[in-house]
Amino acid sequence: MNKKGHVLNAVLLSIGLGYLLEPAGDETTFIRIIEVGTPVVLGALFPDVDTAFGKHRKTLHNLPILVGFLAFPYFFGNLEYVWLGVLTHYVLDVAGSTRGIALFYPLWKKEFGLPIGVTVSSERATLMTTIVTVAELALVALVIYRVPLSAVDMARQSLGV
Repeated sequence: MNKKGHVLNAVLLSIGLGYLLEPAGDETTFIRIIEVGTPVVLGALFPDVDTAFGKHRKTLHNLPILVGFLAFPYFFGNLEYVWLGVLTHYVLDVAGSTRGIALFYPLWKKEFGLPIGVTVSSERATLMTTIVTVAELALVALVIYRVPLSAVDMARQSLGV
């Protein structure tokens, strides 16, 4: 995807996450959107820095970089959602575009993608970005609302309660 697509994805994802985490729809929701949105947008833009150096969709589009961002809040204690922006950038490049990314670079230069993507310059790129974002939000909602309930149910059943 292009920069516009990554920013659109990050902004829509931030709004959706804000409402999923603080569903009241009041000032707390707006504050959560800003708290989540700023690092998600920064993370979503970061991988494309490799257009200025290295090999685009390889140098900063791989799992070792993502692991580094997952560890970021552990070492620095802030911007805990940057990794989410990086991850959604990868998802959008894998699912939304035709090229894919080199997930295992520098060990393996093969680029991985799904056959459902569109070219970056396609007039359907914005639609594809929106579809991928909705799928990401649905997955997050499932994790937030259903997985914890399932874990509680399993714990109850295993204890015989």
